[in-house]
This record gives sequence, structure tokens and C-alpha cells, in this order.
Amino acid sequence: MYNTEEYEYEAILQRMLDRVPDDIDKRPGSIIYDALAPAAAELTQAYIDLSAGDDLYNVDTATDEYLTRGTAQWGVNRKQATFSVRKGTFFDSTGAGIDVAIGSRFFIEDINYTVTERISQGVFKLTSETSGVMGNKPFGALLPMEYINDLATAMLSDILIPGEDEETDDQLRERFFVEINEKPFGGNVADYRQMIRALDGVGAVRITPVWQGGGSVKATIMATGHVPPSAALIEQLQEQVDPVLFAGQGLGLAPIGHTVTLTGVDWITINITTTLALDDDTTIGQVQQDVEEVINAYLLALRQSWEVDAPLVIRVAPLESRILTVSGVVDVNSTQLNGSATNITLTVDQVPQKGTVTLNE
Repeated sequence: MYNTEEYEYEAILQRMLDRVPDDIDKRPGSIIYDALAPAAAELTQAYIDLSAGDDLYNVDTATDEYLTRGTAQWGVNRKQATFSVRKGTFFDSTGAGIDVAIGSRFFIEDINYTVTERISQGVFKLTSETSGVMGNKPFGALLPMEYINDLATAMLSDILIPGEDEETDDQLRERFFVEINEKPFGGNVADYRQMIRALDGVGAVRITPVWQGGGSVKATIMATGHVPPSAALIEQLQEQVDPVLFAGQGLGLAPIGHTVTLTGVDWITINITTTLALDDDTTIGQVQQDVEEVINAYLLALRQSWEVDAPLVIRVAPLESRILTVSGVVDVNSTQLNGSATNITLTVDQVPQKGTVTLNE
């Protein structure tokens, strides 16, 4: 609003000088010029500050706390960082599972975990003490913070409920415009999408209405990080949305009379074979890792589009185009996906992951 030419220093100063009678010296260096110039500079800065203020109070340009407050006025709140819930197994010196006390603390790679719930003999849920995706990363041997009788080995394994970082400005702004424009109401598809997408651990969701007749709804989930959800996450979400023992009674987030079934996407492994022409100074071994990285990036991009574009199609042409960007690769041909030279179309409930990558020369 205030970033047009009329609010620039030269324009403001000129308007001020125009108000001074012409029989007074208004040239640069004159008394009146030197008196008005600092005032024009201050007014220019004031308009700059006003323009910045306008940006902070509009959702499309606001940042940080101003964006948080702006979207909250419409009922869209910034997602806060959450804590990863992991599977931990504990063994004695004979290899038998042993129980540890709830509240016991362990660490791995400078991240601490607290035992929060027993699953079975020697198997427990551990919650990261560090919020965000960092709690999803380590796997392997845990070390106790304090001595535990009979404990010989402790292992950190499955991600039961993934931790999430705080929503970024761009993510919040994108979600705000989607939710404002979708017009959710009374259990329609948009209402379910927003309701479930806002739950911890959910990265994306697809809603299938009238799944098994009137009043039935199927929600297919992808977890944070664009990966299939764990059984523990699906169970937790089911209890939040429509508890199994009280299905359709409105004791969860779902409206009364709606029976909601939550399920997760499944991996489908894509094994890739292709033939490369390389420049004279490059070997297959030198490009193997880079080729696998561009394949991973392609499959991740597909998973990121799953909520809108499912069923996904793994196409040979864009895959070969990405491989051609790898330094040292001159040409790509004879690419096969799971033994076939054709594209692979997945079901709505499937997402791709990289399997073996065989490169021929």
C-alpha cells in the first residue's frame, strides 16, 4: 500500500517544496530545502514501517507470531512440535525379555527417551524427551541413565508415533488457505480431512465417503514424514476419531451416526534396473549412490502428492530424466520397474519405496 512512488523520499520532498512560495530559494543547500529534507526522510521511513505493518497483519505476507495470531483468528492454529513414541526391547544376559520400570530413562546419540508404557514382556513404549523429527532418527542400542538390575541389552526400534517439528510459516499458510477455502461442515469430506489432518502423527489423509453404505467413512492415513503409519498410530487415531467400542455414537471427533474406519497406506517396493551410458572418466560405482538419491527424491515427491493425486503412477520417463541429471551420466535406456518396461499404477492405499537399483553399462 505504501510502496508506490508517491511515498518515496524524492516525491515527498518535492510535494513539500511545492507548497513553499516560488519567491523563496528552494534549491538544494538552501535553508528551506535543508529544513524540509530531514522531515521528508522521516516520513519516508514512517511509510516504510506502515507498509511492513500491513504485511505483518495479512496472512499471505505475515511471518512468525503475526502469522500464528492471524490464522488463529480463523480457527487455524499452528501445529506445535510433538514427541516421538518408539518401541524399545529389553533383555537380560540370557536373551530373555525383562521388564523395566515406567519412567526409566535411556539415551542414544544424545537424545533421551523415557519408558512410558508396557506393551508386553520386555517390550515398552519410549517417548523422546526431544520434540520434533529428531526423535524419529536413531535406531540401535540404548544406554540407561541409571543402573538397572539384570539389564544386559536395550534396543530402540520401531517408530510407533512419529514426532513432528513445529509447523513452518509456509506450511501453516498453505494449510490455512486450504482449510478456509474447503468450507468444512457437519461431517462432509472437507470436515473429515481437516479434522484428521490436524491430529498428531498424520502427514496426509484421503477420505472415502459411504465406504460400506450410508454413514460409513474410511480414512486412509499417511504418517508424518510421508511414510505408512504404525499400527499403534492407527489405533490411537481410531480412538480419537471414532472409538471401536462406541462406533457411531459420537464419542470421538466424528459426528453421531458416522462409523469411521481408519487405515494406513502400505509400502510397495519398486525394484529398478536400467542401463547407463557414462562419460569416459566415470564408472558405475561412482554414480550408484547419486542415482539412488535421485530415485529416492522422485519417489518422495510422489508420496508428497499422494493426498491429491492418488492413485500414484511411477513413470519411467520422469525417472530417466532425473537419472540424466546425475554428473557423469550421458544417456539412460532399457529402464525396468519391477521387471517391466511399463509404468506402474498403484492402488489408492499404496505408496512407493525404493528397492534394489541395478545399473548396467
